[in-house]
Amino acid sequence: MPIHDWTRVPAGIFHDFHHEWISTIKQALNRGLLPRDHYALAEQFAGQYGPDVLTLEGPPETPMSGTDDRGAGIALAELQPKVTFRARTEEDYYAAKANRIAVRHVSDHRVIAVVEIVSPGSKAAAGPLRTFVDKAAELLHGGVHLMVIDPFPPSRRDPHGLQHLIWDEFDTSNFVLPPDRPLTIGSYIGGMGKEVFIEPVAVGALLPDMPLFLTREIYVQVPLEATYQSAWEAVPAIWRKALVG
Repeated sequence: MPIHDWTRVPAGIFHDFHHEWISTIKQALNRGLLPRDHYALAEQFAGQYGPDVLTLEGPPETPMSGTDDRGAGIALAELQPKVTFRARTEEDYYAAKANRIAVRHVSDHRVIAVVEIVSPGSKAAAGPLRTFVDKAAELLHGGVHLMVIDPFPPSRRDPHGLQHLIWDEFDTSNFVLPPDRPLTIGSYIGGMGKEVFIEPVAVGALLPDMPLFLTREIYVQVPLEATYQSAWEAVPAIWRKALVG
């Protein structure tokens, strides 16, 4: 199912799809993609990503008995993500309501990775855009890994794309979006020696699988195309027609 031009419908329609896509990605992660000592939740982060947000009180005991055929993730040294750009350093209303996926570790229930799907409200004005970039930078500075899915083309506030703005917080961006592929997915390694893997995509193109890092060396491949297609099937028919007509 090729990605659609979501600028053709009101923000509320994308918000509904956003909610469904977050849910399908979360389900895919919890149904076998994540190692057995990790889990994903759909969460709404408001304000700063302080300790109260990144820490979740778990159950008194967290038994992990029983069989489980999940792997331990993919080693970056063994299989490099297939992306177009890679860089490394040396050392509105609907936007506020948008859920993110937080991947937590069962040992202390702290967030180790976050998946963000950009909403139109996040790019509608300079303030929300600055807030989004600041939050992304805060997570990465704090050692949290990040995936940012931006299904909207660059605007006058992010002429080189949102991933460019985020990476500029850490290092000079040296990538330029191809004119025919203005949408982007970025996978970031947080902590010291930050790294980013970026793949540009176009309206009408299939989405690639992208790495979500759990550590600096280990990631899982998120099936963006399969989850997008599943979420698309829940879009009301009248709005599917508006997007494909």
